[in-house]
Amino acid sequence: QVQLVESGGGLVQAGGSLRLSCAASGNIFKINAMGWYRQAPRNERELVAITTSGGSPNYADSVKGRFTIPRDNPKNTVYLQMDSLKPEDTAVYYCNAKVIPRVVPFRESDYWGQGTQVTVSS
Repeated sequence: QVQLVESGGGLVQAGGSLRLSCAASGNIFKINAMGWYRQAPRNERELVAITTSGGSPNYADSVKGRFTIPRDNPKNTVYLQMDSLKPEDTAVYYCNAKVIPRVVPFRESDYWGQGTQVTVSS
């Protein structure tokens, strides 16, 4: 029904930058929110940043001032611009979208991307 495709992960030195992208496609009626989560080894998945339709983005305290989450609504795409990266940002990053598919009963569901590895070396 709905697919999320991520790109942009990789290896970067501390202090560097990376930009992730996530494009949603499929039978979409409306996207209520798009965001990024991350999961480091032995840790639970945590919210990094989220942007909602018509609202201001929210960021985890650990990334405020370093990450931003631009969104291209016509392209159903969200980005995660990561600057001043730290080794503790190393994790698998997952895109999430809260989507109402264009099928009855038009109920919002969560969709996830496949995950992309971000590794920050010290």
